[in-house]
Amino acid sequence: MYDVIVIGGGAAGCIAAGRAAHLGKKVLLLEKNNRLGKKLQITGKGRCNLTNASDVQNHIKNCPKNGRFITNALYQFTPDDTILFFQDLGVTTKIERGNRVFPESDKAEDIVSALQKYLTVNQVQIIYDKVTNLAKIDQEFRVITLSGEVYKAASLIIATGGKSYPQTGSSGDGYRFAEKLGHQINLLKPALVPFETAESWVKDLQGLSLKNIEIKLLNPNNKIIYKEFGEMLFTHFGVSGPVILSASSHFKDSREVKLVIDLKPALDEKALDNRLLREIEQNHGKHYHNLLKSLLPQKMIDVIVNLSGIEPDRPAHSIKKDERKKLIRILKELTITITGFRPLAEAIITSGGICVNEIDPHTMQSRLIEGLFFAGEIIDVDAYTGGYNLQIAFSTGFMAGSHA
Repeated sequence: MYDVIVIGGGAAGCIAAGRAAHLGKKVLLLEKNNRLGKKLQITGKGRCNLTNASDVQNHIKNCPKNGRFITNALYQFTPDDTILFFQDLGVTTKIERGNRVFPESDKAEDIVSALQKYLTVNQVQIIYDKVTNLAKIDQEFRVITLSGEVYKAASLIIATGGKSYPQTGSSGDGYRFAEKLGHQINLLKPALVPFETAESWVKDLQGLSLKNIEIKLLNPNNKIIYKEFGEMLFTHFGVSGPVILSASSHFKDSREVKLVIDLKPALDEKALDNRLLREIEQNHGKHYHNLLKSLLPQKMIDVIVNLSGIEPDRPAHSIKKDERKKLIRILKELTITITGFRPLAEAIITSGGICVNEIDPHTMQSRLIEGLFFAGEIIDVDAYTGGYNLQIAFSTGFMAGSHA
């Protein structure tokens, strides 16, 4: 018999278990993998972008799905609290572009080790066993594992994550448990996920990373759905990278959506035309193909030449005004057709989950069942890249642990 059982040894579950134990409760943490923080180990390409060094309002602004719901949790355990929490556990951090916070070592395993230390110091019992079933009988929760053990507790925290990266253990077990207990599960779909595209030339750019570009997503009525400045990447299936992943959180259906890339956002069309005229003047005898070397990455030149319809070996000085205008339009509005998302298994996070109307935002306790709490990605809340999602996990985990 325990005071609190936590299912899931990821970011939210570890914080929740450690916090409840810190407050004097007898806590059991059940983790289906043979180690904690398996998904944490691969976040931020193995570096772990653990939060964003900005205020709570900015975090809410960067949470397009149910951001208001996690307001109380973010104020109860702020981004600054997260940084201090890990510093107290021996992890020094650093701030990079976009206020992204990483461990100074660039090792996600340092974050996992710190959480393990937090659990050990607070005497949380950890058992590596898969939960197969659970129920609430009278005033206690009964949790049954694959090995046949039955554990009992007055409070239960489900922090099993979503369905993305199932190889890390996020196979959606928590949704099944919550449904059995009477909770509504909102439609699960990929978030922070790359796009698949229609144009064949996109594959020719596989591996090319573009920095300091601006993207726009346009719906069928050419209305801007999303706009962002930053970095992107071309892949064998389409496009990825930070601005693309954030863009994917902004619409429910990719059909008939256009991605428009401004390769030269610092220059308007007139300034870009003047730049081209200078290049032509300074490289009078060069071929058109060679003229573009000062404007574009090498890998992109053939693609832009083909799209412009100007012969690659044309002398630069022979390029006419209307041809120049067409080239400028391509550089400012390189347009790609989005055909779909990559699968949920490849998404960084899962959108959808436990309906927030059924959770008390001041405690993370179920509004339907006393003593049942939720934390982390299992809740129907998701944010952009930049450390915002992990902060949601830490904040909701801390709040659930505090109140359980």
